[in-house]
Amino acid sequence: MSISSFARADILRLTLAAACWGVGTVVSKRAVAEIPPLILLPVQLAASLVVLSLLMRRRGMPFRGQAGPPLLGRLGILNPGLAYALSLLGLVSISASLSVLIWAFEPLMIVVLAALVLRERIGRGLIGLSVVAVGGMLLVLYNPATVGQWPGVGLTIAGVGCCAVYTVVARRWIGSSDSTAQVVAAQEVYALLLALVLVVAWSFLAGGPVLRTVTPIAWLSAIGSGLLYYAAAYWFYLNGLRGVPASFAAVSFYLIPIFGLAASFALLGERLQAVQWVGVAVVLAAVLAIAVRSAPIAPSEARA
Repeated sequence: MSISSFARADILRLTLAAACWGVGTVVSKRAVAEIPPLILLPVQLAASLVVLSLLMRRRGMPFRGQAGPPLLGRLGILNPGLAYALSLLGLVSISASLSVLIWAFEPLMIVVLAALVLRERIGRGLIGLSVVAVGGMLLVLYNPATVGQWPGVGLTIAGVGCCAVYTVVARRWIGSSDSTAQVVAAQEVYALLLALVLVVAWSFLAGGPVLRTVTPIAWLSAIGSGLLYYAAAYWFYLNGLRGVPASFAAVSFYLIPIFGLAASFALLGERLQAVQWVGVAVVLAAVLAIAVRSAPIAPSEARA
């Protein structure tokens, strides 16, 4: 069974999206050390939206156009808006490793929702390999010191659920839009509005965040992580989602910790334990097996 050039392009886009999310997470660690999380979120979204708007203008693309039904743009309130706001709030009381571990179950949520809502046929092979991938990810994220509290766990699970619903709904409507860039821009506008509302609400209810002296490196990290995490990642992901089922696109999420660990090794000097390398191998093998099993049949094979 061979993969067509069209399918290879979709797989490449989904892989690049996973890389952007993984590397963006590592870059954002530098920023969040100096910038409060609920301030960091609108800074990242604003930077992403400004650069995306400039690129669209340079290419002669209208900021508003055939971006599909209004619901598609408003999904930005759900993700990245509400999803990442909940995730940041959850991080207050749980470790980062436990947070990422919980996010590892997002693909399985998407598979279930895709079967129930989109009526996608989910074979036992995909489910079995997804479970294997989750097992490998647990090895990758292995940390004996991982601890957490139930409020943080609940908030993080709610954020994961928002992302899973987002993928299924976006898959339903993304084909009706002419431009992925317009969809991403519209979603980020709604997400930014939600982030600003949260900052204002925080200011009234809790006195607001305390923003001390922030170094230029932290601001650059905030901007850079925003471009990776929102502009580039969502553009690649939504483009790839146009041509593949939601259940197949979800498989790319298993690669996010792999890219994150590679970036941590290169940028932060972190080292992996032997059991984590085993997990990397298991995840890559499971994802490759799913890609091969789900690959479309070439035209000549289809005629045969």
